[in-house]
Amino acid sequence: MKLSDFDFDLPEDLIATRPVRPRSAARMLVAEGERFTDAHVRDLTRWLRPGDRLILNDTKVIPARLHGERVRETSDGSGRAKVEFTLTEARPDGRWRALGKPLRKLREGDRIAFDAGLTARVATKRETDVTLAFDSGDRALQDALDAAGQMPLPPYIAAKRPPDAADRDDYQTIWARHAGAVAAPTASLHFDAELLESLREHGVAFTEVTLHVGAGTFLPVKVEDVRTHRMHAEWGEVTAQAADEIRETRAGGGRVIPVGTTALRLIESAAAGGGIAPFRGETDIFIYPGYEFRVTNGLITNFHLPQSTLLMLVSALMGRERMRRAYAHAVEARYRFFSYGDASLLLPGG
Repeated sequence: MKLSDFDFDLPEDLIATRPVRPRSAARMLVAEGERFTDAHVRDLTRWLRPGDRLILNDTKVIPARLHGERVRETSDGSGRAKVEFTLTEARPDGRWRALGKPLRKLREGDRIAFDAGLTARVATKRETDVTLAFDSGDRALQDALDAAGQMPLPPYIAAKRPPDAADRDDYQTIWARHAGAVAAPTASLHFDAELLESLREHGVAFTEVTLHVGAGTFLPVKVEDVRTHRMHAEWGEVTAQAADEIRETRAGGGRVIPVGTTALRLIESAAAGGGIAPFRGETDIFIYPGYEFRVTNGLITNFHLPQSTLLMLVSALMGRERMRRAYAHAVEARYRFFSYGDASLLLPGG
């Protein structure tokens, strides 16, 4: 299975840099068995049935992009420099791994002063990133990040424009509860209160799980044999109640449909033993064609990058050839791609 098997040509102008409003007005390509239908997210009740269950990732994106000033004691007094960080992973000891820019200006022991009185020390430096030890506890750190940080837009958006105040709402789901993600579960960004209410009235149920999406979701696959790729680990939790709800839905003949690849990866991790069970910890599950799904019956997701692990995941669910045709249709029909783009509803069994 080669990396080139998951490549496709995408016109630059199809990469969305802003979401549509209202959220549920986004377009949605429905791949139902062998059929493709052009629709909108607000039309979900046409395909979802009473008794189906949507799995929602309730992680909350933190304003993880910080601008600061490096302060270093030097003999000539020139130890100050502007630096930028993107927090990528919370460590068990309370420190954070972060991407530093420019990395060459940083040394272990440097003090960093941010806005809102937030300060940190460069605890360790590696070839690609650093570990920051903040001087604030968890609650004070969250407050300072809310005041001083910017939303960590994906590289393909950040290259086109800087984050702004609108992204505070646009890049956050309406059910976000547990802070810890540095990237949004983007399929969930299409849901608004009106859509949730219409789905409830239709008889669709909801279960919340938590997977803190890491920056590794944007890392490219660098190996030609995709089976040798190693995923980054992310922390997640499926509670006993969530596992019970999923089990009851399947027993009653309902379909379990994650909203987003993050929710899918988490519930499949929780079902690694064959049936869904409570789960709490890190997962680095890698789903590519040949994977046997244990609890997932469909998926709501956005359109993904060429040669990405997410494109491999949807190809595992629907088949490579069917996804190749779906993406060709999406390009021809000028769907909007990636995090702020349009959606797809993937139902492999029709």
